[in-house]
Amino acid sequence: MRQLWHLLLRSVRRPCRRVAPALLGAAFLWPAAAPSAQPAESASWPVPPSRLELATPYGDLHVKASEYIYEALLLIDDTPVEPRIEGLLNITYAFATPHSLAALISVSNGNDACPIAYRWIVLGEKGYKVSDSFGSCSPKIQVAAEANKLIVTTPNAKKPDKIDTYVYDGKRIRRRGKP
Repeated sequence: MRQLWHLLLRSVRRPCRRVAPALLGAAFLWPAAAPSAQPAESASWPVPPSRLELATPYGDLHVKASEYIYEALLLIDDTPVEPRIEGLLNITYAFATPHSLAALISVSNGNDACPIAYRWIVLGEKGYKVSDSFGSCSPKIQVAAEANKLIVTTPNAKKPDKIDTYVYDGKRIRRRGKP
């Protein structure tokens, strides 16, 4: 299978523009974004990028703010994503292939017991697909792409010295734990 995911990162401070087709073939790598084999407590956890909008060739993905912070809504071209993604939202990472773009969305609903979860949204020429919610309730993540898989690594919720890895293949999320 010849799919290769490329990381597209742009500064939060720069205005969002349509991603030029030429950029889809280029890779921009985020420093220290690859998963680490170190224990969670000694791993270096970069602060994830945060943006509220991302222009893509398949539509503009953006967060619609609300008066109540936990009721922001994820939209594509001003239409709510189904199933609804609602809460305190951020578009943290985006990866492109020749025919799609995947964005990692962080979702917080204000729950102190589990302050954050994640979802992938993959936009393409034929529409979009939203993954199930996943994560270990931690804002500490490392994100990588390998072949046709998107990988999020985070400390385990119950054993912070352990690492959980969530792999998304475009169809489902699989969790792998590491000692």
